[in-house]
Amino acid sequence: MPEKNASTQQFVSIQKIKDGVVYLKKGGLRRVVIVGGINFDLKSEAEQNLILSTFQNFINTLDFSVQFFIHSRKVNVERYLEKMAEHKEKEESELLKIQIEEYANFIRTFVEQNNIVSKTFFVVVPYDISATVEQAKGIFSFLNKDKGDGSSVEQGHLQQLTQRVDEVIDGLSQIGLRGVALEDEELTELFYNLYNPEFTEKKELKIAKE
Repeated sequence: MPEKNASTQQFVSIQKIKDGVVYLKKGGLRRVVIVGGINFDLKSEAEQNLILSTFQNFINTLDFSVQFFIHSRKVNVERYLEKMAEHKEKEESELLKIQIEEYANFIRTFVEQNNIVSKTFFVVVPYDISATVEQAKGIFSFLNKDKGDGSSVEQGHLQQLTQRVDEVIDGLSQIGLRGVALEDEELTELFYNLYNPEFTEKKELKIAKE
């Protein structure tokens, strides 16, 4: 199936993932922050208004754009049911075996009859390199001739991106939300699931990792 894999990769805008940074084919840099949620509906009206105003202030203080997205996945309980079956086989009490089987059947039926979805919240922090900067980089490339990926120009871009990530995480903490930047393995799993929503188990996305 090499032709199918090759055609699929044409739709993936990612060049590589390295040190928690997503390098896009067009030259942009991205970091993804996973964010814990809060139960907004359980808050009082005063608390809700405070959260909204704090969030608005947070957005207004940013001098760069960010992207918020929610990744929804249907809950897969197969592994859990397999563990229950293993536990049942080891159980010596016949009464407990019956109870375990009834419980497993209840869980299976409940999931089949109800669309149970888990949601994960993310913030994408961008850093796009302007054409002017790229031209300047090319003109003075001889200065960084032997420095490869560790060139001062690229390090400057990465530092700017890191500062933005820190600013976003700090702003989210003011609202009571905990944010953590994803690393290589977590990013690979995330993008595989996004491009392959029919799979629920962890797979390896075929993009370059260094």
